[in-house]
Amino acid sequence: MTESGDTGVTIVSGSTPPPEGERHLSRQLSNRHIQLIAIGGAIGTGLFMGSGKTISLAGPSVIFVYMIIGVMLFFVMRAMGELLLSNLRYKSFADFAADLLGPWAGFFTGWTYWFCWIVTGVADVIAISGYVSYWWHDITLWIPALAAVVVLIALNLPTVKAFGETEFWFALIKIVAIVALIVVGLGMVFSHFQAPGGAAASFSNLWNDGGFFPTGPMGFVAGFQIATFAFVGIELVGTTAAEAKNPERNLPKAINSIPVRVMLFYVVALVVIISVTPWREISADRSPFVVMFTLAGLGAAASVINFVVLTSAASSANSGIYSTSRMVYGLAQEGDAPARFGRLTSRKVPANALFLSGVFLLAGVVMLAMGNSIIEAFTLVTTVSAVLFMFVWSIILISYIVYRKRRPRLHEASAFKMPGGIAVCYVVLAFFVFLIWALTQKPDTLQALLVTPVWFVILGIAWAVLRRRPRRLAHEAAVRSEPEAEHQD
Repeated sequence: MTESGDTGVTIVSGSTPPPEGERHLSRQLSNRHIQLIAIGGAIGTGLFMGSGKTISLAGPSVIFVYMIIGVMLFFVMRAMGELLLSNLRYKSFADFAADLLGPWAGFFTGWTYWFCWIVTGVADVIAISGYVSYWWHDITLWIPALAAVVVLIALNLPTVKAFGETEFWFALIKIVAIVALIVVGLGMVFSHFQAPGGAAASFSNLWNDGGFFPTGPMGFVAGFQIATFAFVGIELVGTTAAEAKNPERNLPKAINSIPVRVMLFYVVALVVIISVTPWREISADRSPFVVMFTLAGLGAAASVINFVVLTSAASSANSGIYSTSRMVYGLAQEGDAPARFGRLTSRKVPANALFLSGVFLLAGVVMLAMGNSIIEAFTLVTTVSAVLFMFVWSIILISYIVYRKRRPRLHEASAFKMPGGIAVCYVVLAFFVFLIWALTQKPDTLQALLVTPVWFVILGIAWAVLRRRPRRLAHEAAVRSEPEAEHQD
């Protein structure tokens, strides 16, 4: 099945295939690629490095924090899945946002998602340099950063399958590390392991020191601030829709397995960590993974986890290059980006859009060349990025609400209906309001919230200028002139 390069979508009953003979992205991502891309998106670097701080803030209640966020985002993914499969012309959630909410929504969603991943990708490139310097202390930091950008572009340039294969192995490394932690930790619990001067490993450590909520309600709330960032990228599978083989089968399988992944890779791992090391003994600035393997007698634990986190950062940057290039490609097709970014190579890769993302990732190289203490400056920027991801998730839910009201026949014909429908959408949107409130409770995240509106002001000005351009007006006229009989509104 092919995917149209034209995003002027029309809705017909059932899954709408694109017309033949048009320039299109190539469907080369197999089921194993889609499954591992989805897993890689659901497992953030924050699980490896940030979970220590989350546990120190919330205690054992962090387990419920990750469960709640995972469930809420599962419903976002189900809404996204039903929408993407309702019309196979949709290449990503920016397409159905433009179709259902209006051209402005596609513009705001597409460019916001691009900005989110560019900022995250720059931070990842800088982090990669830091992880490499763990082994080579005297290396000039901008060198591994430049090498990372060049390698990632080279991996994405040949075919989309090259990206899928790279992400497959990156995600597999993360999975092996987490499974190893669970197996080693369970062995320590059942053998009643006891560190010198510490408590014995036991599941009772989950509740015998202040219960599940030892830091009180606000400690529980503080856990959401950090844990939310660990799920950034979970929607990545939605940007693979145009390049997935048999999307009707593979996308639902990837989305439906999200709860299992959250339970295994977050909940079970954290249960094991807190069982082996009581929560008060877990350091906020150390990876609990390193501590676990060190206690188990694995002397190379620090190097092993450093390698895992290095590949996790590389995985995130790789995903960023892929998703931003496809988003810019779709925006160019809509007339919301220069036409040159909508061109494909003979291998069906949007190379110009790919190079654009690469150029912005080089900003990390420039910053490292200017100074070695730049990583701290990215705390604010990456927090802004995470807040903007919540905007994208909300647009997905609002698009679904409009879709249900305007296209009931498509919903009835869907084989992948969102459970709970519109009512659940409002519940999840209310949860996002709670998360925004939670972010106001700390000075650093509050500062990020106050900066975020600047991005939307910039987009608003850009949209006011762009919407009057002849190419944008011609595209909208073409969409409106499509036969009314094809629509199911």
